[in-house]
Amino acid sequence: MAARAATSSVKWARDFLFRRVSSNSLGAIRNCSSVPGASSAPKVPHFSKKGRILTGATIGLAIAGGAYVSTADEATFCGWLFSATKVVNPLFALLDAEFAHKLAVTAAARGWVPREKRPDPQILGLEVWGRKFSNPIGLAAGFDKNAEATEGLLGLGFGFVEVGSVTPVPQEGNPKPRIFRLKEDGAIINRCGFNSEGIVVVAKRLGAQHGKRMLAETSGTSSSPSDEVKPGGKSGPGILGVNLGKNKTSEDAAADYVQGVHNLSQYADYLVINVSSPNTPGLRMLQGRKELKDLVKKVQAARDEMQWGDDGPPPLLVKIAPDLSRGDLEDIAAVALALHLDGLIISNTTVSRPEPVTNNPVATEKGGLSGKPLFPLSTNMLREMYTLTRGKIPLIGCGGVSSGEDAYKKIRAGATLVQLYTGFAYGGPALIPQIKEELVSCLERDGFKSIQEAIGADHR
Repeated sequence: MAARAATSSVKWARDFLFRRVSSNSLGAIRNCSSVPGASSAPKVPHFSKKGRILTGATIGLAIAGGAYVSTADEATFCGWLFSATKVVNPLFALLDAEFAHKLAVTAAARGWVPREKRPDPQILGLEVWGRKFSNPIGLAAGFDKNAEATEGLLGLGFGFVEVGSVTPVPQEGNPKPRIFRLKEDGAIINRCGFNSEGIVVVAKRLGAQHGKRMLAETSGTSSSPSDEVKPGGKSGPGILGVNLGKNKTSEDAAADYVQGVHNLSQYADYLVINVSSPNTPGLRMLQGRKELKDLVKKVQAARDEMQWGDDGPPPLLVKIAPDLSRGDLEDIAAVALALHLDGLIISNTTVSRPEPVTNNPVATEKGGLSGKPLFPLSTNMLREMYTLTRGKIPLIGCGGVSSGEDAYKKIRAGATLVQLYTGFAYGGPALIPQIKEELVSCLERDGFKSIQEAIGADHR
């Protein structure tokens, strides 16, 4: 096993170097041939200093990994790969925030990220909506907006990944710059505004991934008994959520969400109605009692009128804002219980600037704040919503999670599942196994034998 991994690592490094050299050579040939009779030396593409640093670090890690793995078993090498990303990840901070984000998505899409080979501890496994999660740690919507890298991201060891928000019609979103780091506070402010390639493009990508898995299953590559009990969904190992948004200029929000259901629900293990982004004018007004009730009814009807197999339709969730009053929460809870909503995600980004962010000069930028400063606000709201829904509705805790202890606090407050985004942006792939390891320690420390036992423990 170690020998095969070593061969694979060396091959990857060789192929990576070959692609760099061959692409440069081809570029030089094209430059030369484009000028008839040109006799000067061909121009070599210029790579910035930051680009050379990233490339050099990546190649160095690949070569070192190839040497190291020859004496290590697969699990040890897997751990080494995740730890090695701690060297590369800080380099992304040298880049423009949005460019770094695109680079990270590209890396995951092309398989340039570690792949988790170690099974999750049984204590982290749980079943929600009839779907088996190998662990409760997920990636929130906003990272992979256009479903470009679902396989690579699930391969990192997330229990589930949520793509989107996806709008019916492609839109650019708000003007750049629109993503701002607050490094000292472990936070980010964004005002992206649902930049999306649109339903058609995302449906094609998800359809291709779904078809790939179906082909693998029918060809017998996933037919062993051990594979049959593996947690997973429509996109393969791991659960895939699809977050639906509305276009900025749309006058009929419900029609936008219904269109998303009709085109994307067949590829989703769960669906999310996003009515809480602060960067789309008028969107948060849909959280009002009457508006939300009307919207959810229409989306549920659109989903239920479609033909479904034995697994039934995907669960429907609503993602809410952290900037709501107690009365607002009571209204949302009432709608959720009355319409048998399958779940709530608590919460989106905040337009407030809680301490210590107020002292950061970047805090004056408009947009939604995410990251560590959001943790108290979103967790308190999670706790309130668990009480209001009497623990009858699965809640996904999102906002400020950057450690296993953070995830554990969300779970004790009432979260069945937990999502992160900003913590992942700062911590990189190495954060995922770290959070899971710390979460196991928290559970064992307090005498819990499963995640299920810990859900809502603060209320008992």
